[in-house]
Amino acid sequence: MKRRPSRALLAALLAALFLAATAPAAPAKGGRELTKQPVATGTGGAIATVDLDASAAGLEVLRHGGNAVDAAVAAAATLGVTEAYSAGIGGGGFMVVYLAGKRRVVTIDGRETAPAAFAEDSFIDPATGEPIPFAERVTSGLGVGVPGTVATWQRALRQYGTRPLGKLLRPAIRVAERGFVVDQTFADQTASNAARFAAFPATAELFLPGGAPPAVGSVLRNPDLADTYRRLARSGGAAFYRGRIAEAIADTVQDPPVDPASTLNVRPGLMTEADLAAYRALDRAPTRVGYRGYRVYGMGPPSSGGSTVGEALNILEGYDLAGGSYTEALFRYLEATRLAFADRNRWVGDPDYVDVPLRGLLSQGFADERRCLIGERANVSPVPPGDPFPPFGPGCPAGGVAVASPAERPATTHLSVADRWGNVVSYTLTIEQTGGSGIVVPGHGFLLNNELTDFNPVPLFEGVPDPNLPAPGKRPRSSMSPTIVFRDGRPVLAIGSPGGATIITTVLQILVEHLDLRRSLPEAIAAPRVSQRNSDPGDAEPAFLASPEAAELQALGELFRPAPATAPLPSEIGAAAGIAFGRHGLLQAAAEPVRRGGGSALVVHPRRP
Repeated sequence: MKRRPSRALLAALLAALFLAATAPAAPAKGGRELTKQPVATGTGGAIATVDLDASAAGLEVLRHGGNAVDAAVAAAATLGVTEAYSAGIGGGGFMVVYLAGKRRVVTIDGRETAPAAFAEDSFIDPATGEPIPFAERVTSGLGVGVPGTVATWQRALRQYGTRPLGKLLRPAIRVAERGFVVDQTFADQTASNAARFAAFPATAELFLPGGAPPAVGSVLRNPDLADTYRRLARSGGAAFYRGRIAEAIADTVQDPPVDPASTLNVRPGLMTEADLAAYRALDRAPTRVGYRGYRVYGMGPPSSGGSTVGEALNILEGYDLAGGSYTEALFRYLEATRLAFADRNRWVGDPDYVDVPLRGLLSQGFADERRCLIGERANVSPVPPGDPFPPFGPGCPAGGVAVASPAERPATTHLSVADRWGNVVSYTLTIEQTGGSGIVVPGHGFLLNNELTDFNPVPLFEGVPDPNLPAPGKRPRSSMSPTIVFRDGRPVLAIGSPGGATIITTVLQILVEHLDLRRSLPEAIAAPRVSQRNSDPGDAEPAFLASPEAAELQALGELFRPAPATAPLPSEIGAAAGIAFGRHGLLQAAAEPVRRGGGSALVVHPRRP
């Protein structure tokens, strides 16, 4: 008997739609107020983010004639205020853009880079010859990559936008100056980072007012960030990479301003002003795969999102996921990601430094070879990677050296935007783990990333090259997976999520739920999540572990553990934001109903219920 996800469970999760309306209202055109809601349907443009203020900033731009790229930049700048632990100008990201007038998908790589002095052994402690402890890589100047977010905004606006950066920063400046209301998620994220935030006076002054995390319902202001944004508004994005701001960043990285009373061993970094001046955001070719009549576009290397999602979809192409039980569909999904992650770990890195066999990884022939390894019971991780070089045959070739996936911390944020002209943006941005490096640049109001911890400090593979080792100027491998899906040449879905390596599985699970199992986008986002990344056990949310499908999958050999949680943060996977495109210009923006405190979806012209 076929069984889909429990309607009662989905209904319970979606009931949070109504609870989200208790969030503080944001101002809107004509004196109306906007309330926080995770689903909005209408026409004229749409936006979905994790935050009401950010969605309102993007909506304001759309209502005043800006396009999707303009709105994405305005929303991202506001997230730098209200989601400062997940994104901001101290970090980087990847943007996938559909240009409706040209019927073309383009992507921008704004990933952080290693400083010129950063070497393959920079994360090796010279005193021990062993990798520096991960905690010391995370909270340090050494883990900070050259930020790419402002350069991404510059490039996107210059090539595809219609509004100047200065105008688009106005909503974020207002929020930073006037403050935003602290919700439970922000308070919990602060509490989980309080010990290391306290080590840096500038961080403590901003995020630990009175020496403690801000209370829920209090207003948090960031006048230093407002001033930084004003400088960028006056002088353009180049002012971030040269002059006063660049000098402050380099000084902070090289000599982290630590409270003398702190017991943390905060290592200095290697970034210079020359590294900042040399940074460039890059145009990259998008990844593309066909899937059941859809065209799925994603982000190519140095992100592994597009290639890993694409390979897994190619593997799943050989199954009728809609024709069996929900357990069968989930089993195929888990096994496909197990294999795709093995290949991702072995082959994907910065394409300017390593040869990434992207054509082979995304070929149907390679996927067919990998699919033959999926049987009636779960494989045991780590499974070895395949050989993505043709010719591909009908058999199951032996794989290479098997290694488990390296750890990636769940953080980051995502936004999806569509405008009245049909342009679409799927944009994922980050400062790495929640709170980044923990270091606020004094006098400038933003946290620095710790993205260089995404490099493997030592080779994972014995006897073969590791594509993700550090090198001067190199971009660490990412899992960010901003995605746009088309049918018959028209967009049908824009989606993405935060969550470290679980970004890939979150996006893939939503695609399976929505495209194969015909869930609405809100239902697909709300469904309990499970993630297999070539490591046993896989991660699962509590609601999934309590489901009958979890027990049935365990009987097939799948292993699960609760998704990691740092008290008081909950055990959850991802925080997706997307837009579904219907007929006659109808748009449905959808964000999380519960995860990360619930997201915010808005449309320019709401459809009446």
